[in-house]
Amino acid sequence: MKHKLAAEAIGSAFLFATVIGSGIMAEKLAGGNVAVALAGNTAATAAILYVLITMLGPISGAHFNPAVTMVIYLRGGKPASLALAYVPVQLVGGILGVCAAHAMFDLPVLQISQHVRAGGGQWLAEGIATFGLVLTILGTVKFAPHSVAASVALYIAAAYWFTASTSFANPAITIARALTDTFSGIAPASVPAFIAAQIAGALAAHWLGAWLFDGGDAG
Repeated sequence: MKHKLAAEAIGSAFLFATVIGSGIMAEKLAGGNVAVALAGNTAATAAILYVLITMLGPISGAHFNPAVTMVIYLRGGKPASLALAYVPVQLVGGILGVCAAHAMFDLPVLQISQHVRAGGGQWLAEGIATFGLVLTILGTVKFAPHSVAASVALYIAAAYWFTASTSFANPAITIARALTDTFSGIAPASVPAFIAAQIAGALAAHWLGAWLFDGGDAG
């Protein structure tokens, strides 16, 4: 169990550090061009996802995301004790990654985001982004397990661009991104609605996945 928790903590730290750090770097280099900054942020996030899932997937499953852990538990893939242990480890590891990103760029380590992300379009985007991510994982694990890392990385790269919210799709990273007042941040007041939409999207993917991929009932 210790190895699994360590893998989730390390993976979350590197993933969250990449999301925040690449956002800071991209914004510095883009000269005010938000599209260029987002492209840099997207490429770095997709790349680290591929690496982390390939490296840590055999140990912990490489969730790095409470919504994914929730669905895997609901499908009987993890005992409740392990699933409950994963979530705080993902969050704490991720927050440490955010703090490390700030420190690397000589920014205040502790920050609160002022970037309000609200409205029906943003919430719908988060629901769809998380639905698509979880469905991608379930379908790829079922039919092409050796392609999980590539599929998740490519899905997130696409979802950064086709969703209005730039696809947080992860309750832990949503909380962690409230602690950075940089390109990737989200104001704390915007967090609860994002998380509610993410959970709803993950549950919808769980139910559809049971019917589509398993031919059964999600319960």
